[in-house]
Amino acid sequence: MSAPTYHRGRLIVVLGLLSMFGPLSLDLYLPALPQLSADLGTGASGAQLTITACLVGLAVGQLVAGPLSDRYGRRRPLIVGLACFLVSSLACAVAPSIELLVLLRLLQGLAGAAGLVISRAVARDLFEGRELVVFFTRLMLINGFAPVLAPVLGGQLARVMSWRGMFVVLAGFGLVLLLAGAFGVPETLPAQRRTTGGLTHTLRGFAVLIRDRLFVGSAAAAGLAFASMFAYIAGATFVLQEIYGLSPQQFSYVFGVNSVGIVAMGQVGGRLVHRLSTATVLSIGLGLNLLGATGLAVSVIAGAGLSVLLVSLFVMVSAVGLVFPTATALAMTDYPERAGAASSLLGLCQFSAGAVAAPLVGIAGQSSAVPLGVVALSASALGALVFVLVVVPVLRARTRAGHVRT
Repeated sequence: MSAPTYHRGRLIVVLGLLSMFGPLSLDLYLPALPQLSADLGTGASGAQLTITACLVGLAVGQLVAGPLSDRYGRRRPLIVGLACFLVSSLACAVAPSIELLVLLRLLQGLAGAAGLVISRAVARDLFEGRELVVFFTRLMLINGFAPVLAPVLGGQLARVMSWRGMFVVLAGFGLVLLLAGAFGVPETLPAQRRTTGGLTHTLRGFAVLIRDRLFVGSAAAAGLAFASMFAYIAGATFVLQEIYGLSPQQFSYVFGVNSVGIVAMGQVGGRLVHRLSTATVLSIGLGLNLLGATGLAVSVIAGAGLSVLLVSLFVMVSAVGLVFPTATALAMTDYPERAGAASSLLGLCQFSAGAVAAPLVGIAGQSSAVPLGVVALSASALGALVFVLVVVPVLRARTRAGHVRT
């Protein structure tokens, strides 16, 4: 399917902006995480719990927003979610305690989930096959700037404002995204294609997806690879600043370089799918992610030094640029009629895996980088294992049966 009535370039920009919720919500205040910890009288694990709460909200919120968009269309749930994100971001800026901030971060994630899940569903409404993979890689040109911009901007903002001011800035981004959603997202799901029924119908739709081994395997493999990146997001600020002595500004530059790697690998993937199958490109991404995670674990356990650590982080994180668009397209390709529900379960896998990984990297406090390496390697290895044991056999069986896959 194509979408000749929609301007592709404008749609890429708007959907790319809407899919920036995760990186913006998670990355902007990372350089100020040690300051937040001191200000609210909590340790590294307490501060990282604010990341976990947002991840949980982003995961659970997608389970609500996705099916709602299948039933009521894409625009209405999107606008409500964007407005709630704006309000909750302002509330975070005035939170008086770590407990309330964690709760507000949960609400912020729940609201922001609408932009993530509906941007993918809109793309699936309009495209399929290799065209869908390429479209997702183009989205990464836009949303990939979020993890580049957010920590770099956060590092500079840390010079002139506290972490509270950063949440005000985040609310400003929320306003921009609200305007982009209101005026730049067309209704791509006409009334005749919308689902009907209540909770029972929604649960039946989820059951269909969960019984599909290709969908589950692709979603789980991507989610576990994302967990390695979320371990990096949660732990790198303490590891690089507290252990290796980088300043907030130096940390933001390192984080930005790794984010550029994600964008670059996404564009490489967009070219590779014209020569290789989607599954093959996904396998390359998972392999690179595992290679980088292995290097990271070895470097922190053996004390190999900052340079080896940074190179390993770059390889591990950049590989996500290959994993995300290919795994998403592979999982969603069979479900154009359930694009919202499929997108929500994909998001659940990604952010729930990240929510588990994030607090584990702080289990040894701020004095050891070993948990970061162990958690990242475990998640990456499990993702590769799921792909080999679940996805590959299904694709081989479909090939033998004569089904053509992208």
